[in-house]
Amino acid sequence: MVPLSVLDLSPILQGGDAAQALRNTLDLARHAERLGFGRYWLAEHHGMPGIASAATAVVIGHVAAGTSTIRVGAGGIMLPNHAPLVIAEQFGTLEALHPGRIDLGLGRAPGTDALTLRALRRTYEAAETFPEDVVELMRWFDPPRPDQSVVAVPAAGLRVPIWILGSSLFGAQLAAMLGLPYAFASHFAPAHLMDAIAVYRAQFRPSAQLSKPHVMLGVNVIAAESDEQARLLMTSLQQAFVALRRGRPIPLPPPSATFVMSPPERAMLEQALSCAVIGSPETVRAGLDAFIARTGADELMITSQIYDHGARLASYEIVADVRRTASAQ
Repeated sequence: MVPLSVLDLSPILQGGDAAQALRNTLDLARHAERLGFGRYWLAEHHGMPGIASAATAVVIGHVAAGTSTIRVGAGGIMLPNHAPLVIAEQFGTLEALHPGRIDLGLGRAPGTDALTLRALRRTYEAAETFPEDVVELMRWFDPPRPDQSVVAVPAAGLRVPIWILGSSLFGAQLAAMLGLPYAFASHFAPAHLMDAIAVYRAQFRPSAQLSKPHVMLGVNVIAAESDEQARLLMTSLQQAFVALRRGRPIPLPPPSATFVMSPPERAMLEQALSCAVIGSPETVRAGLDAFIARTGADELMITSQIYDHGARLASYEIVADVRRTASAQ
């Protein structure tokens, strides 16, 4: 069976706050662990009123401390926002606290707008050195040399799996060249999905971390007892996505059967969220089977932006049940 993982944006709800979002994140992580999901990743976004995981390493530590077996990691850390040494120290610390359970996914996008990027004291040009920064970061985890003047403590000598994240051929080529696992952001930017998978697999070079290609794909999944109920739950994500594209990001809103968007916005949503499986258990089973057959994914990372926390827990339970049933057949 293709392993399942969770991507959580720690959504801040309309009428809620970050404290509630972070409580929900830990509750969902514990739920995912009980259901047998393999990883629980959080993402770095800045200045977003609907996302509580800006201090990503801090939230990862919170989730890892509140769970016991599930791997916890970043999907991802936006490396151009940071010095590689700092990230090595942060994730070395996490690995020291939670041995064998920490993942480090790296992206080259800023995860924010230009004004917030300036407040971070970064520029878009920082992304140009992303490959070199990834290599530097990997070296900070090597055992220290006798003549080494700067050592990343406590990262040096620890094994933290590094992933490359992407939504284009650039990330696919870099992951292949470095022999690293590759996570594609098909849950919001699927345009180059099949080309990126093909490039990554064709160009992959085995490394000390990975002997053969490993592709994890993001998928929006909203599961409910009926297709109609799931489609209504999906309107929260649709509203938030349209607001973001309008340049006015918002906390995650409640579902709305009367949400109105323009024809261009509808076309944008259909393209951006085309890798989505929305519906009843049977619909979800068929949709996930078709997506795996089309892509040959080695792993799926499920993300479910659902306003009601109980409905979100139920959605992940349905996903786990339908995949467990499929594997038993």
